Amino acid sequence: MSEKTKSTVKALIRVAVAMIIFVLAVINYDRLKNIDVRALVEGSSSVLVAVLTIWGVYLTKSILFIIPASLIYISTGMAFPPVTASLISLVGIIIEVTVTYLLGLFLGGEYVNKQLKKTKAGKKILDMKLNDSFIALLPIRALPVFPIDFVSLFWGASKCGFHRYFFASVIGIMPRVILFTILGDGIYDYIPIHLIIKIIIISIPIGAIIYLIRHFIKLKKM
Repeated sequence: MSEKTKSTVKALIRVAVAMIIFVLAVINYDRLKNIDVRALVEGSSSVLVAVLTIWGVYLTKSILFIIPASLIYISTGMAFPPVTASLISLVGIIIEVTVTYLLGLFLGGEYVNKQLKKTKAGKKILDMKLNDSFIALLPIRALPVFPIDFVSLFWGASKCGFHRYFFASVIGIMPRVILFTILGDGIYDYIPIHLIIKIIIISIPIGAIIYLIRHFIKLKKM
């Protein structure tokens, strides 16, 4: 088989996979958007089946991107004790960020970029000057502004280093996962949005000062 034929076959497989994902997402949109994770857990025949069900939901989310993340965290927190729920969610996050990264790697940059341009969140990701580094990804993962799966898809399509991506993703995402798991919807009572805005505003001049100090130190060394 010639290189040209191999390239065509790979392109057709990618398009086929993309279309399957699209069709599944459209057909199951309403069902997945309002999925009752807690009911699925309660209907499980054993604890093991319940845990596997939650991980199955994470896996589905990593491919179809429809299921609200907070819905899984809160439902898991309501179904299990806090420590157990946090560990279950940790494994779920590992599954999600790994599968979506591999999906982005498989689909390739051209297709992923085209899909990201269709949404506001996706455009924000593309507009940012991101690089393959732990420091660049960590704050993006820590802030709930950027959708987990879109960022994972972009990083995979960009063929960025998996190890840095993986650890930055898990470390950045887990704090809010634990908060949602333990506090549920009450997290908004403990961390009101106006406080978050104030922290962000205060961080801007602090960040600017740190940047200037580092810049002048660098100039002196030259």
